[in-house]
Amino acid sequence: MTEHPRDTPQFYLTAPSPCPYLPGREERKVFTHLVGERATQLNDVLTHGGFRRSQSIAYRPACEHCRACVSVRICVDEFQDARSFRRVRQINADLIGDMRAAVPTAEQYSLFRAYLDSRHSDGGMADMTVLDYAMMVEDSHVRTRLIEYRPRGPDTAINGRGQGGLYAVALTDVLADGLSMVYSFYEPDEPGRSIGTYMILDHVTKARQMGLPYVYLGYWVDGSDKMDYKRRFLPQERLMPAGWERVEAG
Repeated sequence: MTEHPRDTPQFYLTAPSPCPYLPGREERKVFTHLVGERATQLNDVLTHGGFRRSQSIAYRPACEHCRACVSVRICVDEFQDARSFRRVRQINADLIGDMRAAVPTAEQYSLFRAYLDSRHSDGGMADMTVLDYAMMVEDSHVRTRLIEYRPRGPDTAINGRGQGGLYAVALTDVLADGLSMVYSFYEPDEPGRSIGTYMILDHVTKARQMGLPYVYLGYWVDGSDKMDYKRRFLPQERLMPAGWERVEAG
């Protein structure tokens, strides 16, 4: 089949800007648009090549003198909970994650706003309005889902859904070979729950149930404390110059 020019992705390079992970460094990104009938297929291919999705854009770092950002994916079939992970699962056993269509709600935005104000008040997303949030959720041409985490209720065993207040939300892409965690946020006043860790563990469980071999975590940034947690989920594969390499120990 002849490939038309409009089906061929065009790549662009951003101007240098301050790195959000490593002080004193600059970052550049290469990006393309994820639109049209082939967006889902292109997202799969680009994710395998180290790209991440943000709305209808796929991007990856293209820094001239730095290779600290490394794509990470968890090997689902061989993943085994460490003792600390089992404890996190036990603490959050009262929560249930319901995967649903990517439709934004006022309740989600209220939690999103509380999370940003508490954890990332000086970050690049701090000024996002409810319309910005809606765009983050809805502006997707690929298979995207929202997973809402709520307390278990009397009907959970029947319908698989929680009831009551919203504790956490994950915006997740369903790829041909895995689940890609695009963005997640959670109740900031529950630090003892380690909800961020729990959502990753729950994605591993969901991927296993769906017959998908990987959970994509985005970038581990060598030297960044706030990204160091991704090393704990083993075994995992990291995208190196020669391809995906298996890592058994953090």
